[in-house]
Amino acid sequence: MTINDLKVAIYADGADVKGMLEMREKGFVKGFTTNPTLMKKAGVKDYISFAEEVLKEIKDVPVSFEVFSDEMELMEKEARRLSGLGDNVYVKIPVMNTKGEATYELVRKLSSEGMHLNVTAVFTMDQVTSVVEALNDEVESIVSLFCGRIADAGVDARVYAREAAAICSKNKGAKLLWASCREVYNIIEADEAGADIITVTNDILKKLGNIGKDLEQFSRETVQMFSDDGKSLGFSIL
Repeated sequence: MTINDLKVAIYADGADVKGMLEMREKGFVKGFTTNPTLMKKAGVKDYISFAEEVLKEIKDVPVSFEVFSDEMELMEKEARRLSGLGDNVYVKIPVMNTKGEATYELVRKLSSEGMHLNVTAVFTMDQVTSVVEALNDEVESIVSLFCGRIADAGVDARVYAREAAAICSKNKGAKLLWASCREVYNIIEADEAGADIITVTNDILKKLGNIGKDLEQFSRETVQMFSDDGKSLGFSIL
């Protein structure tokens, strides 16, 4: 198998503009996602300036920017501000706020107006169902199922992804995104589970050349790495 055999679309997950543009040049990246945690890690100081810089360079594929507010009214205002930055913007709305209040009605309102949404932090099938029912089927939107974190809870994320894909298929505008990718094999799992999209960090994207690699050769390269690193340390056992 090679990367060209995959049906799932690969989106780069990050908030470093230079890294985003580097991944764009690879050719296989079909979109981009960001979030507050990634922005903090990347040292973003001004959200709108960052978003405008990204959109100045990336105009032809979806880019997701997330609202920051925890209040529904402010969340709506932020969503409108972000959506107005570009036609390729998908506004990330969390499935609930920190009080546990569902955002389904806000999703319904914004989606009915034609706004492209990426409903994020989705973990359960009840949430998937409610989000899909709230989304306008005439508008392309994304449902981000956090498969990596579901797996962190000791649950087989593939089972969840398959069920979620079936639910999303009932809405022609809804695409299922496998979020929080942990390793290259998650891309294979997402593809086999029927996910439309998977978000992948740059560190993992750099490993995609290993897909289909001969394991005997991989073994030898690994031993060579250990050998080189051991020599560089200057250690002596005997």
